Parts: sequence; C-alpha cells; structure tokens
Amino acid sequence: MLVRLLYVSRVVEPAAEATEAILAQSRSHNPVCGITGILCYGGGIFLQALEGGRNQVNELYAHIQKDKRHKDVVLLDYEEIFERRFGGWTMGQVNVAKLNTSILLKYSEKPELDPYAVSGKMSLALLEELMATASIIGRS
Repeated sequence: MLVRLLYVSRVVEPAAEATEAILAQSRSHNPVCGITGILCYGGGIFLQALEGGRNQVNELYAHIQKDKRHKDVVLLDYEEIFERRFGGWTMGQVNVAKLNTSILLKYSEKPELDPYAVSGKMSLALLEELMATASIIGRS
C-alpha cells in the first residue's frame, strides 16, 4: 500500500549545514526503505512530501517528530495513492530564496513559504508546480 505524507516543520538551527545534513541522511536512508519525496526549505521552514509503503512512511514520520533538528512538526496531508508523484527522487530540494515570488504568491497570501497558513492540498500543489518548473535540485 503506497501513501503520501506531507508535513511542515521549523528548523531548530537555521543553517545550511542542518539542511545539508538532513538531505544527506534522507538520500542515504530513503532508497533502502523505498521512500521517495521532495524537501522544500525557506525562511527556516521545511515542507516535505514523503511517498512509499505505509509502514515505512509512518516510521520515518515518527522519527522526524522526535528529531531534535525539527520543531513545530505538523501533518498537513496523508493519503493512500495509486502512484508516486515524486518517484524519481530520493529527496529533491527546493531553494525558496531563488524562486520567482509569483510562484509562492499563487498559493499563499505573501511571497514566502508558510505552509502553516495554507491547506495541505495547496502546499502539495506548490510542490508539484515547483517540480514542473524545474525548480528542484538534487534528483537521484
């Protein structure tokens, strides 16, 4: 059974090293577990979609909730899926600081990443547009 989980969190220490450490860990751990996804970071906020088997995704999310590098972890969306949207990615990365602000304004009130202020479906639509406009780096 495939599922997609979308969550948001705040980084405890907003530094490039913390983001790189999370990405490196994801890229080494996720393929072994059959997990794919995308990570969007900006303004101290992580927006991440995880796809894979239900047990594997649930276990990873439980780990993220306990991870001291994250705080204010909120589940935005969880659904059973027929196919992966981010299947070609072990963990893609979006640098929000380099985006055209019109993409962010399309899905929120302000030109900044704030998934806490919008629905999970809107956040997922944002990630899909970022993927479609080749705004994501780090394809596996």
